[in-house]
Amino acid sequence: MRRGFVIVALMAGLIGPAKAFDFEPVKPLDTKGVEPAMLANTFGAWEIRDKSGKKRCRVTLKQEFGIGGYQIEVAPGCEKSFPVTGDISAWRLLEGWTIDLVDPLRKTRVRFETPDDRYVALGDPKDIAGIYEIVKVKDTKGEGGPRKP
Repeated sequence: MRRGFVIVALMAGLIGPAKAFDFEPVKPLDTKGVEPAMLANTFGAWEIRDKSGKKRCRVTLKQEFGIGGYQIEVAPGCEKSFPVTGDISAWRLLEGWTIDLVDPLRKTRVRFETPDDRYVALGDPKDIAGIYEIVKVKDTKGEGGPRKP
């Protein structure tokens, strides 16, 4: 009987499907009060890695705005290593230099926080395919390297 109630409630739109992971709300970073050089370090090429460092995926955090946040470019084939990247359509910069990767419905799928000189992924390990950090990689000009905003 309870199962029937849940099915009817889902069909009627009274409740939504279960979410893989809900993130606490974090306010956007007030970029007006940030030194431009620090902010510039956030934009550009990054590499998402798994815990072992064997699986890697290059993403480019763009400075232009789009639907749901800043625009992002995810390298072709990333969804093979990290299925969640197939759903990523934008990124957001939040207080504490937190980075959220969001899907087309503007739902945060992966959150990266920086407790020290690296970004650590938070969330349901299944949902984020074992990603545990995001590290800045060299850009095409040969500049860059690991940087913290």
